[in-house]
Amino acid sequence: MSNDIRTIGFIGAGNMPQSILGGMIKGGYPASSIIVSNPSRPKLDMLEEKYGIYTSQDNHEIARKADVIVLSVKPQLMREVCEDLKANVQGWEDKLIITIAAGLRMDSYYEYFGNNIALVRVMPNTPSLVGEGVSGLVADANVSTTDRDFVTRVFDFVGITIWLEEEDAIDVLGAVAGSGPAYFFEFMHTLQRAAEELGIDSEQARAMVQQTCLGAAKMASESDFSLIDLRKQVTSKGGSTAKGVEVYQQAELGKISQRAVNAAVARNQEMAKLF
Repeated sequence: MSNDIRTIGFIGAGNMPQSILGGMIKGGYPASSIIVSNPSRPKLDMLEEKYGIYTSQDNHEIARKADVIVLSVKPQLMREVCEDLKANVQGWEDKLIITIAAGLRMDSYYEYFGNNIALVRVMPNTPSLVGEGVSGLVADANVSTTDRDFVTRVFDFVGITIWLEEEDAIDVLGAVAGSGPAYFFEFMHTLQRAAEELGIDSEQARAMVQQTCLGAAKMASESDFSLIDLRKQVTSKGGSTAKGVEVYQQAELGKISQRAVNAAVARNQEMAKLF
């Protein structure tokens, strides 16, 4: 556990901030250094009871007390929340600001708070909710190496962190890691349906598909082989797997994936202009 313990304040208490702070506490970060604000009291009561953290319905209070502020409200509410914070809380140049809101570019936060803030934009994906996420991060020039190390540690509690050099790269990461779970679920569903159509019970079909997916992911994460080499290891020449893979190759699966990612990148870029 690092000695760099800062008071980290979450503005917003939705599923993603809950998973992040839960991962932090599970990983040994002191609950006394985590504070949260949210408009509704029931969520805050649940967090207090579950984790023993300090909560408030007052965003100003949390922002004043925190060294690090995680902005985790809906993108369409972000301007209102940030402008209110700026008008009522001083010392933003001394705080580290992290945003996990989808779509909002860093220029928006400079408009809200001024150009002298230290800002990190993070895109975590939904498997972060179960501690197996991918978080893409980009920092501005005001973020120190020590700040980067701190943010890395925070998001490593819910998966892995990938630092990007350019903000535009977040659109690509979002199209792969952010949207990727949906692609895998769609593929898994088609395999389950294929098994069912050949007489396998629905429950059994789902169990075999999800465990196979989990096992393949574990093999990939624990191997130094490329994904293509791993695929070749499972594919005996002239065997049944080779015949199945051949069908995917004939359908040009690679081109399908490229088109899907390109479409998601384009939509990410479009949505960034909406806020």
